[in-house]
Amino acid sequence: MRPRARLGCVLAAHTASSAGNTATAIAVPLHVLQTTGSTALVGVAAAVALVPVVLGGVFGGVLVDRVGYRRTSVASDLVGAVTIALVPLLDATAGLPFGVLLVLLFATGLLDTPGQAARHALLPELSAEAGVALDRATGWMDAAERLARLLGAPLAGALVGLTGALTVLALDAVTFLASALLVAVGAPAVARAVRARTGYWRELAEGLAFVRGDRLLRAVVLLVACTNAFDAAFSSVVLPVVARERFGGGPALGLLVGTFGAGAVLGALAYGAVGTRFPRRAVFAVAFLLVGAPRFLVLAADPGLAVAVVTMVLTGVAAGAINPVLGAAELERVPPHARARVAGVVGAGAWAAMPIGQLGTGVALEHAALPVVLLALGGAYLLVTLWPFGSATWAELDRAPDAAASPTSP
Repeated sequence: MRPRARLGCVLAAHTASSAGNTATAIAVPLHVLQTTGSTALVGVAAAVALVPVVLGGVFGGVLVDRVGYRRTSVASDLVGAVTIALVPLLDATAGLPFGVLLVLLFATGLLDTPGQAARHALLPELSAEAGVALDRATGWMDAAERLARLLGAPLAGALVGLTGALTVLALDAVTFLASALLVAVGAPAVARAVRARTGYWRELAEGLAFVRGDRLLRAVVLLVACTNAFDAAFSSVVLPVVARERFGGGPALGLLVGTFGAGAVLGALAYGAVGTRFPRRAVFAVAFLLVGAPRFLVLAADPGLAVAVVTMVLTGVAAGAINPVLGAAELERVPPHARARVAGVVGAGAWAAMPIGQLGTGVALEHAALPVVLLALGGAYLLVTLWPFGSATWAELDRAPDAAASPTSP
């Protein structure tokens, strides 16, 4: 298989797997609501599905580095295919108690993050083999994931209405199988880095120590933890309130979320096409400045729906450039044998403050007017995103350390 075809296979696999995850996130709550009528149980199912994703990212990285990226990706999707397929199969045969559904959701999520990390970790070899800049490859992968979410959610919702949630879950299993096949066929069988194993917990500690000792990665975790807290508050608390109070509710919310997602896909594709011509730090700093505060400040002015939609599209375009920059910089800095475990630590740190942002904003809206909360969050976001302009730490985005100059992935 030609090098670019290999890269295309892994990108297609990531798209298929991400689409399956998105469809599962739509179909499972609707199935629980239909069968139990309980919104509380919907929340329980959502929490059970989220917890293993976080745990898998933190504790699965060492195993990914040991087992190998291609095998981990294939195993993750095969397990996901089996566990998701068991939901409609058991429901149609022996029955599907709610507790069994929770076990299957937990098992599905536990290997999902390691599988995604494994596909990202393959990019240095794949892009080098194909003669593609790493920034461009990470941009393509981010665009593929965002596109899968953008198209997968409405498609899954429509299919649930037409065929039922269980049929959609059966189709999800097919997407996981397709992803496993594409990686098995397309990912290169690269040489394993030979290193003496020092024990699981020590290797996990090495991943923590690597992040703690790298000032750029420390800065990334701190910055993204703060901005993710604001973003989680915006998407799950602020935007639903804005849509309900100003624009009529659900349809407007779907429009605003969808247009932001479409803008992010365009931004990721644009970065993959031309972003490598510009310094990473400049792209990253400007993109973060544009994606953050403007959303809050424009909505604080109580614009019409058309202005809100245009704002979401433009800020989405800016958002699309952020993950490719960070992904490429991380892959260049981390030694090949530790890519997955370091990615797990960085990801867990970036997610840590999200519940705080959601809870704090919900409480704030109980005691303050919506425009006041929007201005406060927008001002805080603006201050945080000025950091990359003024600190020398962020200049390291433009320098690839020698430690990972010749990657040889497990």
